[in-house]
Amino acid sequence: MAVIQPFCAVRPTKDKVGLVASRSYESYSKKEREARLRYNPYCFMHIINPGYKYHREVSGENRFKLVRNRYLEFREDHIFIQDDSPSFYIYKQKTRKHTFCGILGAASVEDYKNNRIKKHEATLQAREELFMEYLKTVGFNTEPVLLTYPDSTLIDKIINDVTLTIPEYEFTTTDRITHYLWKLSDPEKIKLVQSEFGKIGDIYIADGHHRSASSCLLAENLKKDNPGHSGTEAYNFFMSYFIPESNLKIYEFNRMVKDLNGLSKEDFLIRLDEWYRIENRGMELYRPSKKHHFTMYLDGEFYSLYLRKTRYEFTDSLSTLDTQLLFRTILEPILGIEDLRNDNRIAYGCGKDNVVEMKSLIDKGKYTVGFGMLPVTMEEIKKIADEGLQMPPKSTFIEPKLRSGITIYEF
Repeated sequence: MAVIQPFCAVRPTKDKVGLVASRSYESYSKKEREARLRYNPYCFMHIINPGYKYHREVSGENRFKLVRNRYLEFREDHIFIQDDSPSFYIYKQKTRKHTFCGILGAASVEDYKNNRIKKHEATLQAREELFMEYLKTVGFNTEPVLLTYPDSTLIDKIINDVTLTIPEYEFTTTDRITHYLWKLSDPEKIKLVQSEFGKIGDIYIADGHHRSASSCLLAENLKKDNPGHSGTEAYNFFMSYFIPESNLKIYEFNRMVKDLNGLSKEDFLIRLDEWYRIENRGMELYRPSKKHHFTMYLDGEFYSLYLRKTRYEFTDSLSTLDTQLLFRTILEPILGIEDLRNDNRIAYGCGKDNVVEMKSLIDKGKYTVGFGMLPVTMEEIKKIADEGLQMPPKSTFIEPKLRSGITIYEF
């Protein structure tokens, strides 16, 4: 059974929420960050980039302490207020093509530890520990883990009923996404949601493996420091966005490599022929239509690659994954890419126009060859997680991407 808890969110006042809400820090260009910090005093980036106030970069423990100070200033200035009673929050994003809607609540660390919350990506211990120290110092989290659950008619009905009422927030950001937030504070409806999740077997991390792992470390750390630990403390849970599986949008990441590992174009194609049937598509912007088919862009031309299945052995769910297949047949044995996380010869692109962007970067000479594929499916993600396996890095780009600063979870 999955545990989901309501919480008392710290939130921006209605008149400032559109100014406070921000994308992840890394998603802004340097010029965009500078503009938002200079002209918007309410932007949440002032909290996570506290050194801006002093015109200097601040890192490590000093940064963590300053983040805490900036956050307290936002609370003291009543930019942020805290709800009086525990609630779930229905959060909807409406883009030009998609509408995403789910429940903001608190997931259980115990569910994470007991593998009722299932993972499909590896995490780096150093990064887990760093973020745990950050959370421990600042005392809050504003980036929900994206969790997905099997579609539920009852939960859908509760969400639909709530979203027929006037929202707490309705605002549109500069990327033309409209955001809505409703409070679900009725005790009976809260119990219904919890009861329904209690009937659900496993839920899956779609995005946020390091955040959830760090929250687990934090709970273990604070538990040791608390002789009166009861298991109900806020640190035993982490803020999550629960969204039905059918409502996720999954995009692929393509791969771009800077060189051919010392091979000529002709030698590279001959090596590639061992694994794939190759067709030159010329300038045709080719996109694969089936699993185990790939796009390749090289020297101003597109190629279609069709796996020779008699050459490759499928042994488990991971071996059938296109990102793993590409690694095992091309990136590692031919191009010499052994470490997908740290090798600076490889880069990744994502999104619906990533093949066009890949072509542009290769034409400009920043990379030599690029590969595109179909997106991973939700069923593939679940099979990988169920078998206790781990996807290669940058296997999925999943929407929705949530804004920071709309709901904050204190512990």
